[in-house]
Amino acid sequence: MQEQINNKETILKNIIFPTDLRKLKLEQLYPLSKEIREMIINTVSKTGGHLGASLGVVELTLVLHYIFNTPQDKIVWDVGHQSYVHKIITGRKDKFNTLRTFGGISGFPKREESEYDTFTVGHASTAVSAALGMAVARDLKKDNYKVIAVLGDGSLSGGMTYEALNNAGHLNTDIIVVLNDNAMFISSRVGAIAKMLVRILTLGLVKQIERKIDEFLRRLHYVGAYFLKVAKRFKLLFFPGMLFEEMGFSYIGPVDGHDIKELYEVFGSAKNFKGPILVHIITKKGKGYLPAENEPSKFHGVGKFLVESGDCIKDHKLTFTKVFGETIVKLAHTNDKIVGITAAMTDGCGFEKFAGLFKERFFDVGIAEEHAVTFCAGIATEGFVPICAIYSTFLQRSLDQIIHDVALSNLHVIFAIDRAGLVGEDGATHHGSFDLSYLRLVPNMTIMIPKDGNELKDMLYSAINFKGPVAIRYPRSVIPDATTFSIENFNNITFGKSEIVTDISSAQLVILASGPNVYEARKVSQFLPLKTGIVNIRFLKPLDEELLRSIRSDKIVTMEDNTFIGGLYGAICEFYAKEKMNKQILNISLPDNFVTHGRVDLLKQSLGLDTDGIIKKIKQFFKI
Repeated sequence: MQEQINNKETILKNIIFPTDLRKLKLEQLYPLSKEIREMIINTVSKTGGHLGASLGVVELTLVLHYIFNTPQDKIVWDVGHQSYVHKIITGRKDKFNTLRTFGGISGFPKREESEYDTFTVGHASTAVSAALGMAVARDLKKDNYKVIAVLGDGSLSGGMTYEALNNAGHLNTDIIVVLNDNAMFISSRVGAIAKMLVRILTLGLVKQIERKIDEFLRRLHYVGAYFLKVAKRFKLLFFPGMLFEEMGFSYIGPVDGHDIKELYEVFGSAKNFKGPILVHIITKKGKGYLPAENEPSKFHGVGKFLVESGDCIKDHKLTFTKVFGETIVKLAHTNDKIVGITAAMTDGCGFEKFAGLFKERFFDVGIAEEHAVTFCAGIATEGFVPICAIYSTFLQRSLDQIIHDVALSNLHVIFAIDRAGLVGEDGATHHGSFDLSYLRLVPNMTIMIPKDGNELKDMLYSAINFKGPVAIRYPRSVIPDATTFSIENFNNITFGKSEIVTDISSAQLVILASGPNVYEARKVSQFLPLKTGIVNIRFLKPLDEELLRSIRSDKIVTMEDNTFIGGLYGAICEFYAKEKMNKQILNISLPDNFVTHGRVDLLKQSLGLDTDGIIKKIKQFFKI
């Protein structure tokens, strides 16, 4: 046993870059894959991350880097959930324990991090578009490297993938698309017959026969086209890749994604093909770790957990997400017009209980945010109240639908925007830094920002009776009023009115805070030498202009979890400029750049947005 462990350790110990991997014998990839799985499981149990997807692509990743000459040949990962193995064997093994931590390596592919990361990504359905762009650039340069796009985790439910596949088939350039079917989207179909078909397809025999039959039938002027159409429909019954064939791709598969020898044969042949090729592989999400295999959704994106049992180390504190979930269930019991919609985020957005209780009124549309919003618009035209719960970073993908399909017709769609502000370890691709900016520009839009759990509950209750589109944005964090939160009673919030938290009539400095920043403003005010008033700007649109005009102090601080361009700071500056009221305005907000990954408290400290940093900024700006 000890000898096996030593042999296992020796393999990974000597792998730093893919050039080292290519020195191995093919059969050595089997024990190496086991060792890499153990490394991923042990690391993610401590850092959290996307476990299941990466465990499912161990063999695929090894074979791709083994066969293709990376980084000259380019691998493009969709979403990035599957990229941990890739990181380990591309020079980041010794840093893998810093995964998703402040100052450590990112949980997603990142161009600045490695030349092997060909495309920075954190959103789904982008790989084929990016890979096709690289392939076209290669052709323009008259170069000859290969480009491989790896799809997975439901990326085919996003329309952008189909747009790219259609374009790739039309351009007919060399590109390899790997469809990682992990039983979360397309059904498995691995068996003896499937393997036989793989070998036939890989050898190109079927394609040669197809071309000859096609040429023959096209010569038959009267009935040839008809027979050709019938032949293609007949083929559809037997070949699962007919959809891709119709789009101009040569289809290979399905392939056992955990059989290294089979993967080696297939990609070894695919490497020499010309034109667009789609390789369909079957994998098991969470492969090699039983808890993740049994509960793939739970271990898709997971926090810290105990390796032995698979039990997650949970913080049972009440979050804004949980408050949303509890509230929407309670409201739906008494209002049969409420409909819940999300885009592949049922659990993450707190919809799991609603989905179980109101199956006929709940819709998870998959990774298709644009469709989700227009789908809601259609529901709203018939008198229902759709509540669309999507993370801030993903909702930005559907800005056109928000403007054109919802706001233009002033339809009553409620957007419950989770993960607003800094989200932590997922980093720049997932921070909700821009929603206040992109939503504030939309006509007819109402924007509310709850400071705590009770206010979120009341905002959801009140929003049902508002008119037109309503956005309620809130962070991932624990609610600051957990001891006083109650789901029992609802209070109406007056439309467009802010809340005076502490007296502003005689204040020498006024803090206009949004969301949980109201609580931070209370802490900060205790350390300022000036009498400080605090206002809860719970409506960003419309602004409470009457209250803003009543502020006598010329010293104003705005506090928000959004980039300062176009958010609360922008709105306040625009208002006082319009009113020709002379104010000194300091913004406390996220900077005009992409914030890295790490714990939220460390990120705030690094940006000067913790309590001490805010006090320092205020004293310096106003020279007090």
